[in-house]
Amino acid sequence: MKVSRYPLALVATLAVSSPALTACGGSDDDAAEKAPQKSTALNIKATDPAKLTQGGTMNWAIQTFATQWNIVEIDGLQTGPTEVMKALMPSFWHTDAHAQQSPNKAYLLGADSRTVKGKQVVTWHLNPKAKWSDGTPITWKDVAANTRALDGHDKAFKVTSTVGFDQVADVRKGKDDHEAVMTFDKPFADWKGMFNAATNQPLYPAKYVSDAKTFNTAYVNKIPVTGNAFKLGSIDKSAKTITVVADPKWWGDKPKLDKIVFHAMDQASMPGAFANGEVDYFDVGGNASAYKQASKVSAGEIREAGGPNYRQFTFNGKSAKLKDPKVRQALFMATDRETIAKSDLKGLGWKPATMDNHLFVGNQKGYQDNGGKLGKYDPKAAGKLLDEAGWKLSGKIRKKGGQELSLRFIIPSGTPASTNEGSMLTQMYQQIGVKLQVQTVPTNDFFDKYISPGDFDVTPYTLLGTPFPASGSTNVYNSKGGNNYSRVGNKKLDGLLNAASTNAADPAGALEQANQADAEAWQIAGVLPLYQRPDIAAIKKNLANMGALGMTDPVYEHIGFTK
Repeated sequence: MKVSRYPLALVATLAVSSPALTACGGSDDDAAEKAPQKSTALNIKATDPAKLTQGGTMNWAIQTFATQWNIVEIDGLQTGPTEVMKALMPSFWHTDAHAQQSPNKAYLLGADSRTVKGKQVVTWHLNPKAKWSDGTPITWKDVAANTRALDGHDKAFKVTSTVGFDQVADVRKGKDDHEAVMTFDKPFADWKGMFNAATNQPLYPAKYVSDAKTFNTAYVNKIPVTGNAFKLGSIDKSAKTITVVADPKWWGDKPKLDKIVFHAMDQASMPGAFANGEVDYFDVGGNASAYKQASKVSAGEIREAGGPNYRQFTFNGKSAKLKDPKVRQALFMATDRETIAKSDLKGLGWKPATMDNHLFVGNQKGYQDNGGKLGKYDPKAAGKLLDEAGWKLSGKIRKKGGQELSLRFIIPSGTPASTNEGSMLTQMYQQIGVKLQVQTVPTNDFFDKYISPGDFDVTPYTLLGTPFPASGSTNVYNSKGGNNYSRVGNKKLDGLLNAASTNAADPAGALEQANQADAEAWQIAGVLPLYQRPDIAAIKKNLANMGALGMTDPVYEHIGFTK
């Protein structure tokens, strides 16, 4: 299954994994005051690594056994390969529970952004101790080569995303090989998303990304070079396992585990494998049945935290009956989001709450409710707005120009949440005289044949969050965004998103602009956020520093067993 392609990706099911998020500005107290509920931000049995047992093997269930292990190449970015490669490749940043970025000192001693002659210049101060597994030092040349590969100028590089990199003018050597000086053509506020595991963009060795052919093929069916606390042990195609082992040449904190064995398997098999002791950890996602089964395992436990993903409904603004924003706004107010959240999350041990922001999740810095009346369930006000739009009640159904207000709700097969939502929404819309026709389509056709071409009126799916609220949302909310399946937008929203993502000099101002963009997204009424999805992990009780990561990224060398 594909995962988030920074800036944003779309998935049709609830059972997905996701990268962490972050935002700029604000204090922890501010975030707590604005959060819609008191939710756990992190649940990993946080323990001082010094107090953990030295040694042991962690068995980790993943969804996909890859052929492509370059996760910044378009075929490599899938759940499974991303988790493996983040244990093996450098990430310059760590994300904390409240989404703040801090340098990963194993690679990045520090970085600063300043304006020089009207240009943004970021200087990366690399750790001189950092080396690739073949002994080659990690230097400015790696930063330069990765930037060139991801800047989008050479289409032969099959990259997952060019965001930010496409704004770089050049990268040159600083005072020595361990200083990289990056100059931007125009400011990029979210530069900390570069070379960041949270955005699925770890660093790769220069010699493997310097030309398109090598970039696209060097990590196919093999992992030639690594650069982290763990290195490759073996790849077993028959057993579909990838074993990574502690690298004795690692210069950072000594890994507590001897090895991690990643077991690729069908999601339906994970609860049984956990119950049998075959795996020590798996992502429960939104599967109530898996949650129930894993909860009964005496050697295991469930850990939950606020996840970075959110469930939403997309309304097709190019649909003949939804072109009028008043109609879309009315449908927003006719949707009882609280009831949907309670129903979808039933049996998952998580307190449901509506999400009232398009760009930030509830436990993320910057979150605030910008929905106003459009975020409140009010069927009476919805009916009045439909009257104003010319859709009058005729018996039990609204009509205009002889046409019924009948909408197609397209859902993918095999997704209980979507089926559940279709049933509830049918009843809710019936109360205001709107007919909803639920149409189930094959999962493999859902995006390619229906959502992308615009063959729907309303549809549900899960949006995966990104580390940076403005640039990370452009693809969905910009009027020309590649994933703007609502097909609505305006210059004001585009301008606010652009201002927030380029406001490198004023993080607090960028935060305010992002919330102004969210307020405009509510008025445009193309995407209706429903609720923040929880991050739910089933994990062996004595495994520490791992579990429900929320918005953080795992520190692989600190994962270990309690004494």
